[in-house]
Amino acid sequence: MTAETSQTLDRGLRVLKLLADTDHGLTVTELSNKLGVNRTVVYRLLATLEQHALVRRDLGGRARVGLGVLRLGRQVHPLVREAALPALRSLAEDIGATAHLTLVDGAEALAVAVVEPTWTDYHVAYRAGFRHPLDRGAAGRAILAARQGSLIEPGFTLTHGELEAGASGAAAPLIGITGIEGSVGVVMLADAVPERVGPRVVDAAREVADALR
Repeated sequence: MTAETSQTLDRGLRVLKLLADTDHGLTVTELSNKLGVNRTVVYRLLATLEQHALVRRDLGGRARVGLGVLRLGRQVHPLVREAALPALRSLAEDIGATAHLTLVDGAEALAVAVVEPTWTDYHVAYRAGFRHPLDRGAAGRAILAARQGSLIEPGFTLTHGELEAGASGAAAPLIGITGIEGSVGVVMLADAVPERVGPRVVDAAREVADALR
């Protein structure tokens, strides 16, 4: 810690990160051991975080991430969308297909940014706010492959007709961004995705990831 940083804030943020990394919550003792501080300090940190609804404790005393984190998270989408738009515009214009940025929202894939090409006679209408199961569609499947460590070269996922009859999709996951699971992809009216589209989607996903770092 340097003189310019707050030790208490640092510890509070570390508590949130530890809780975010577990599905079953942590006890005061477990947090104390992981942070290397005494239980009294942990109690104070949890009490403060609870006041802001960032942490909740169940009847068994285990601390978990609170609903207040969701309110903060909702403000992330506009920032992520703004950072991704240049790469999405370039992708849509280059491929001539609707490009999208999709993020994980619970058990679903949520399209948070969509760009349609300007020069095509027709393209798939795909709107921001569209949701679908993670295990259907290229966007969700790419995210799951990255999550499960099963993504292999060339690094993109292809699907056909899973979300809309006659539509094909290609998507590549965002790699190396802490706290964000997502993918960049395109959807087009075609029986198969042209060969050059997959690598181009991978490049776009890399551009978005770099913009978010």
